[in-house]
Amino acid sequence: MSAEVVPAPRRRVMPNLTGFWVIAGLYGMFLFASSAPSPLYVVYQAQWHFSATTLTVIFAVYVFALLVALVFTGSISDQIGRRPTLLVAGIVQVVAMVTFAVAPGVFWLSLARVLQGIATGIATGALSAWLLDLQPEHRPGLGPTVGSTAPPAGLALGAIGAGVLVQYAPAPTHLVYWLLVAVFAAGLLAVLAVPETMPATASWRQALRPKIGVPAQARGAFIAVTPLLVANWALSGLFLSLGGSLAAGVLHSRSHVVGGLVVLALAGAAVLASLLTTKIASRTLMLGGSVALVIGLGIALVGLHQTSTGLFFTGSVLAGLGFGPAWMGAFRLVITASPADQRAALVSAIFVVSYLAFSVPAIIAGIVSTHLGLLTTTTWYGGIVMVLTVAAAVATLLHRELPARTPRTHCPACPGTTAPHPTAATTE
Repeated sequence: MSAEVVPAPRRRVMPNLTGFWVIAGLYGMFLFASSAPSPLYVVYQAQWHFSATTLTVIFAVYVFALLVALVFTGSISDQIGRRPTLLVAGIVQVVAMVTFAVAPGVFWLSLARVLQGIATGIATGALSAWLLDLQPEHRPGLGPTVGSTAPPAGLALGAIGAGVLVQYAPAPTHLVYWLLVAVFAAGLLAVLAVPETMPATASWRQALRPKIGVPAQARGAFIAVTPLLVANWALSGLFLSLGGSLAAGVLHSRSHVVGGLVVLALAGAAVLASLLTTKIASRTLMLGGSVALVIGLGIALVGLHQTSTGLFFTGSVLAGLGFGPAWMGAFRLVITASPADQRAALVSAIFVVSYLAFSVPAIIAGIVSTHLGLLTTTTWYGGIVMVLTVAAAVATLLHRELPARTPRTHCPACPGTTAPHPTAATTE
């Protein structure tokens, strides 16, 4: 008599809309974790007595690791599936948070940042694409909107949340990371129930191939907006790496919350502006954002020189209101000039430039500040950012290339930015 075959229990799968918000929450938490160390840098610096140069290197290794991971794995979830990709990223992220929590010195802190960068680089493509897969059919713009605002919202909340914990909670260099370990562990369990939308079609080895390039049709637009990409992301790098030091050393604030508010002012305003300007034409959006960015940064620099916290934060908020639209408009201009079947490689090229600008100038600023002082360095840094922004605006006004007319197809979403998905872009 043959034995009765008992079917294996099926994994319980949550509804698509529930899964959508689970993925959105995880997306935000990955970026929350990436900015959580920002208010702690001043604490680490006081405990371990390292220079501003070392501080910016600790910040920058995260970006380099993220960049490498993004180039090699940005579209990997299209080939091996969304869930396996995100589970791997989540496990690496948990290891990174534990490493942060137990770090006894600069080496371990840097290692934690590298692991965190790898995890975020692997996760962002999968998270962005999964949001698009799971968005409600009756709200086709929800995925791009949430995908474009979750990262900067996470950055802003991570900085202020960590700042509050550092200021008012015990074990300031440990508690936030143990809380994040719990959050990501719960998130990994939830991911097991999110509907898989992309069956595996290749092995990890086959999928790990970098895809990067600028199509001929988009080169003019890419060259025109590159100074703005550099300016925007260099400014973000300055705020995230040296924002706490500016609050403590220049504005003479002893509150770690203020260090977090420096990041919140820029990133939070960028989120708000991005949400309110989604229907504005790309060129108008970039040019208007560039004007606000230059004016806001100028006001912030005046505030630093006058030791005026209020003026500094007013300028930072205004710069953020320009940052979001300027970046979104620039991104759209480039993407819509490219054939749809070459956009994945173009997205990678854009982020190579952006993430290098996010890290390298901050390292240079850290080195220079040890010789010229933080205020003088920040003044020159801000001046260069303003010049690059104006140069990009002028180049964009002179460049009138029409967008490529190609069918809309799926491509990897835009990780870690305030930009909408390329297929949702608005042109002239």
